[in-house]
Amino acid sequence: MDRKVAREFRHKVDFLIENDAEKDYLYDVLRMYHQKLKEVRLDRLHPEGLGLSVRGGLEFGCGLFISHLIKGGQADSVGLQVGDEIVRINGYSISSCTHEEVINLIRTKKTVSIKVRHIGLIPVKSSPDEPLKWQYVDQFVSESGGGRTSLGSPSSQENKEKKVFISLVGSRGLGCSISSGPIQKPGIFISHVKPGSLSAEVGLETGDQIVEVNGIDFSNLDHKEAVNVLKSSRSLTISIVAGAGRELFMTDRERLAEVRQRELQRQELLMQKRLAMESNKILQEQQEMERQRKKEIAQKAAEENERYRKEMEQIVEEEEKFKKQWEEDWGSKEQLLSPKTITAEVHPVTLRKPKYDLGVDPEFDPADDLDGGTEKQGEQDFRKYEEGFDPYSMFTPEQIVGKDVRLLRIKKEGALDLALEGGVDSPIGKVVISAVYEGGAAERHGGIVKGDEVMAINGKIVTDYTLAEAEAALQKAWNQGDWIDLVIAVCPPKEYDDELTFF
Repeated sequence: MDRKVAREFRHKVDFLIENDAEKDYLYDVLRMYHQKLKEVRLDRLHPEGLGLSVRGGLEFGCGLFISHLIKGGQADSVGLQVGDEIVRINGYSISSCTHEEVINLIRTKKTVSIKVRHIGLIPVKSSPDEPLKWQYVDQFVSESGGGRTSLGSPSSQENKEKKVFISLVGSRGLGCSISSGPIQKPGIFISHVKPGSLSAEVGLETGDQIVEVNGIDFSNLDHKEAVNVLKSSRSLTISIVAGAGRELFMTDRERLAEVRQRELQRQELLMQKRLAMESNKILQEQQEMERQRKKEIAQKAAEENERYRKEMEQIVEEEEKFKKQWEEDWGSKEQLLSPKTITAEVHPVTLRKPKYDLGVDPEFDPADDLDGGTEKQGEQDFRKYEEGFDPYSMFTPEQIVGKDVRLLRIKKEGALDLALEGGVDSPIGKVVISAVYEGGAAERHGGIVKGDEVMAINGKIVTDYTLAEAEAALQKAWNQGDWIDLVIAVCPPKEYDDELTFF
């Protein structure tokens, strides 16, 4: 079965079968059907027999299936199971054999080789006119008490008629004796079978009633006439009713053993029925648990979707609120981009200190270049960045795309005097410098300004930190060693009025 056919088959199964447990059982049965054949060998001359019963045959329109196993018997010991289909016996395929022909085939050798495959189903058909039905093994056991019913069970002793074929050529005789039945049970019966004889080989047993030999009816023959018919030919076709007169030739000891055996079988059938009922109960409980599990999963999924929806609504609401507050504080973007204003792209460090935000006017040297020039001779560049730093050694290209990433090494002298804001869970989505206080180590270094993004602290990436986590990491780093390394993404020039605007 190729993948396309398999997909179509699964689609049809999903369409036709709603119960998930029934689907799983069907797939399990199909998988077992395609498993390799299992071959076992049984001793037909074992004192306790083969230890199994079978049902089916060509006349019933199905194969031959094991319907019952004697607990602890030969068949049970070698691993055969109720629901196994017998496909070959002694090397011969039995797909076109009747039930009787299969039984005769089993009796041709002392060691019986049987090949089976496990199907897990039992054919059910009480009469030739009744349509063939199939039952699962547990259902069959619970309803029939182990499968010792009709449809050709060879272990049944309830007047099962069968035919045997015997050739006397080269032999000394049948190896059995016959006798007439009593008045209350007339007929010709086999009274004794010699072990190892032809009669034993073909399966004749003490108590079998002979009803016909080579087309001659034995129902009205006396003992002498029956003997003459049996001796009249070297090739015999004998029809018998198995076990019809068995009780006529049983000793008291055998009768008592028979009664005990029947009681044991009855107890075993009751046990099997009880186990089947318990198995069905457990199966129903498992199915109910599975339904509850799926229901809980569906409920949790619905709750998760609802939680996600509310979180998204909250995020959108916070973004709208932030946008509204931004416009109230700074005006719309169109107003900020108005040609009436000119934004300085490079700001001297003194302009970024909070003290200038309090109204102190900055002083400029005429030699300063607002477009990125140098300061007075003898003064250092106000951004003291470490040369040779490769941001790709710490970050992925996606993390630093479009950013000017630099490494700062700050000497620990006094307090850092640096304030952070934002965080990964904030509307900003990153940790940024909110203030650089006058007189602190950060202000003396001169390489950090308000708005710079903090990307790493002492080699630890903080792009996915909350504000509290970033502050804790910064405090911990400041308390260790003599230097602190900060990797920042330089704040880009703004598109609106900054601390210095010319008119």
